Amino acid sequence: SYIYLNIQNYDYYHYFKIIYLYICICLINHNSFKKMQIKDLTIEQLEEAANMLKAIAHPMRIAILNYLEDGKKLTVTEIHELLKIEQSTTSHHLGILKDKGVLSSKRDGKNTYYFLKHANLSNIVNCVSKCTMG
Repeated sequence: SYIYLNIQNYDYYHYFKIIYLYICICLINHNSFKKMQIKDLTIEQLEEAANMLKAIAHPMRIAILNYLEDGKKLTVTEIHELLKIEQSTTSHHLGILKDKGVLSSKRDGKNTYYFLKHANLSNIVNCVSKCTMG
């Protein structure tokens, strides 16, 4: 079932929430922005986007994404040193981001390198940065 067909079932709060998610999905998929329409999004796609956004919605996780911009790959140790937080806390945040499909990882010897699963996710961080500047 498509959102376009079900939009009348939502109050204004949910309507704006759907529009916000639509914008974020478009940012993630900016190459197909002109082709994508709200009627093309399924409930499942919106739920996936919402879960990714919920995972990102934490100051430390936004900072992690910022460090992983431009295709950078970093280990847990490198990230925890950059953030100046405990390594176990860093691992916890990385686990959440990986579980929700925001990050991927690749093992190389003893090290595991984390990176953005979709390069376009850095657009969300850039958007948030621009929106919070006065």
